[in-house]
Amino acid sequence: MDTVLQSRSKTVVIGSDKPFCVIGERINPTGRKAFQAQLQAGDLSQIEIDVSEQVAGGADVLDVNVGDPLADEIELMRSAIQLVQNLTDLPLVIDSSVIEALEAGLGAYEGKALVNSVTGEDERLEAILPLVAKHGAAVIGLANDDEIPMEPERRLEVARKIVSVAGDHGIPPEDVVIDPLAMPVGAEPRAVTLFIETVRLIRDDLGVNMTCGASNTSFGLPGRHVLGAGFLGIAASHGLTSAIMDARAPVCVEAVRAADFLLGHDEWGGRWIAAHRAKQAAQAAGNA
Repeated sequence: MDTVLQSRSKTVVIGSDKPFCVIGERINPTGRKAFQAQLQAGDLSQIEIDVSEQVAGGADVLDVNVGDPLADEIELMRSAIQLVQNLTDLPLVIDSSVIEALEAGLGAYEGKALVNSVTGEDERLEAILPLVAKHGAAVIGLANDDEIPMEPERRLEVARKIVSVAGDHGIPPEDVVIDPLAMPVGAEPRAVTLFIETVRLIRDDLGVNMTCGASNTSFGLPGRHVLGAGFLGIAASHGLTSAIMDARAPVCVEAVRAADFLLGHDEWGGRWIAAHRAKQAAQAAGNA
């Protein structure tokens, strides 16, 4: 089952037999006081740096989140989507908890976007899914409703509901990307094993594509990028097909590219070898 995302000129396909889709998470003001202040002033110049770094790092898709309670998120989202489309041909994820901001972003976007996100709560489903259907987009469905369940079977139930209700709105299963909920392993030692079991259940029962906020797993711990790399390799081997992650962290990006090669999603290692040669060439140019 393939999820097809498109920009004006580029198509990215997420699928179980396709290379892992790296969704760059950096365009997000969470934990970034300077960026928050810029957004409050209507200044989007930081986004140009964020786009450049993530493209250079190997992102396949970029997540765009400009949510700040003291900023005009609706107008910022419209402007940010237009700006990012002019900076890169990568498809975009339109990321907001504000319905009007999602609508503004979808209205400005040229292509087929991924909407981040909807939960299993009836109110959110009925508010967001018609918008997704209207714009012919795909949507991320978080496997929680009014509570965050720890049990994999319960998360599967919520995922089933989201896929079913999306179908009622004319959104096919391939356009629903489920987030099985990556939780901090520092707060719950079973977080990753429960996540992996959820991925397995969703893969076997629904067959849809899956994503997650990969950095959640290592929150509050040292060596976050190394933990993230380990997590991503394990998750990819069990059926995770994409992740919202730090595309500027080579160890994380290389982990999923290595998994692609080892799992047969990069036949004969073409992408792996090309990336290695490109790195060698860049190092040689830097030393010249």
